[in-house]
Amino acid sequence: MAGLCVARLLIAAVSFKRWRQTLGGGSGPHGLQSSSQARRLAAYVEWAAKLLPFTSKCLPRAMALSWMLRSRRIGHCVVIAVRPAEMRGADDQLHAWVEVSGEIILGDLPGPWVETLRMGDRAGEMS
Repeated sequence: MAGLCVARLLIAAVSFKRWRQTLGGGSGPHGLQSSSQARRLAAYVEWAAKLLPFTSKCLPRAMALSWMLRSRRIGHCVVIAVRPAEMRGADDQLHAWVEVSGEIILGDLPGPWVETLRMGDRAGEMS
């Protein structure tokens, strides 16, 4: 919950350039155990977001999870994307998600999405 609150404050008050380097990475091994732990942490972030008295959108959730994964040295990637121009409407046009070993573990929404920024391991893929 604290990570979600900090993420929301950073997004609102601090330039993206100042906190973007805190996302993605985690140079640890990519394996079944780390993927399982990452999915469990993603579930914790989703659970915590539901308990907060304010709405926590995809970017704060991705940020909080990324920080948790980094602290455990689990390789991952944070992706920020936009809807294709012809599909943009009144709904959210931007989206963020987290990948581990090429699998979206947080923020899996139907696309299509056009990736604009990928931070961390290339899709969190195994070397």
